[in-house]
Amino acid sequence: MKPPVFATLGCRLNAYETEAMKELSAAAGVENAVVVNTCAVTAEAVRKAKQEIRRLSRENPGATIIVTGCAAQTEPETFAAMPEVGRVIGNHEKMQAETWGSIGEELRAPGFGTLGFGGPDFIGATEKVQVDDIMSVKETAGHLIDGFGRHRAYVQVQNGCDHRCTFCIIPYGRGNSRSVPAGVVVDQIKRLVDRGFNEVVLTGVDLTSWGADLPATPRLGDLVMRILKLVPDLARLRISSIDSIEADDNLMQAIATEPRLMPHLHLSLQAGDDMILKRMKRRHLRDDAIRFCEEARALRPGIIFGADIIAGFPTETEEMFQNSLKLVEDCGLTFLHVFPYSARKGTPAARMPRVDGAAIKERAARLRAAGQAALERHLTAQVGQEHRILTEGPRLGRTEGFAEVSFDRDMPEGSILTARILGHDGSHLLA
Repeated sequence: MKPPVFATLGCRLNAYETEAMKELSAAAGVENAVVVNTCAVTAEAVRKAKQEIRRLSRENPGATIIVTGCAAQTEPETFAAMPEVGRVIGNHEKMQAETWGSIGEELRAPGFGTLGFGGPDFIGATEKVQVDDIMSVKETAGHLIDGFGRHRAYVQVQNGCDHRCTFCIIPYGRGNSRSVPAGVVVDQIKRLVDRGFNEVVLTGVDLTSWGADLPATPRLGDLVMRILKLVPDLARLRISSIDSIEADDNLMQAIATEPRLMPHLHLSLQAGDDMILKRMKRRHLRDDAIRFCEEARALRPGIIFGADIIAGFPTETEEMFQNSLKLVEDCGLTFLHVFPYSARKGTPAARMPRVDGAAIKERAARLRAAGQAALERHLTAQVGQEHRILTEGPRLGRTEGFAEVSFDRDMPEGSILTARILGHDGSHLLA
């Protein structure tokens, strides 16, 4: 039996779901297949998905190419038209055991694959495209994996998004917001701790909307406090990207009082100009972002912020861009994820007057340079300090503030140790 080859593009949630698909496909006996889990966040992401499909098809002759993920959900016809592709499955379908069961049966059918690529002969009793209306999905994926990553575990607690930012295609790939009940999350984290994981990261598409669809409408802060109370042996809890305007009182209390909640937040800011934020249909203004960072830093001195920022959103002038650029300093950002604006068909922003492509590229470069300068200032400030570091490899780890650390000798993997910072190389601390 030749197990499937998996390729993951895009976000950490996609990577988590790939691990779940590995378990589901193995249980179904799927073999001689290549599964590409795509991203749709930008047009460039879709282009890379096509490129990856063609490459994997060349490298795995005779294997059936199965395409899933957000790009498959939003553009199923695009991938179904590719001669290399044998099956296109949606984001809901990819997490269902019956989907993989039917794929396994078809792949094992006598005479399967005689036409190559798993193309026309693959359709058979099953439609090539298996993508339903993601907006009709009400429950969160029931398949939870006990660990993802060797030393840091990722736990999906939420999926989908109820907001409709004008640039974003992701709600049409992920559906509306759905939450995993707190009890299920706590039980899974207990199992992860029992297996030796020292750090758990809560992930989702719109993490701060967790709980809105659950009885009594709990908030993300309630979940964080419950985890820390009911799993006392969990050494480190981390939360991934959040929308700061949705931060609730209990989350802020946890930031202030819970040392096991890591002092690092990645913020979905997107821009620093009020007019652009309104045209993006964001729910915060520039001063809201600055105020949140100031409040969080007052509650937890030394907390580190990362952020997503888009360069060259439609109608953005140089003056508007400067407001985004200055946000790096005004919010005290350390880790920057810069996205050159990419029009996504079907989104309102795609119909707005566009910024020149060369200007978008140049503004993205300036933002990245500002981000690199901020990172280097942060790394320089750590020299001489001692940090608690989770080791991710013999010579690699991360601080509580998520800075990468390189060790000068081998360390026990998966442990938390204290080390003195000796210097940095512009991207890593040296210990």
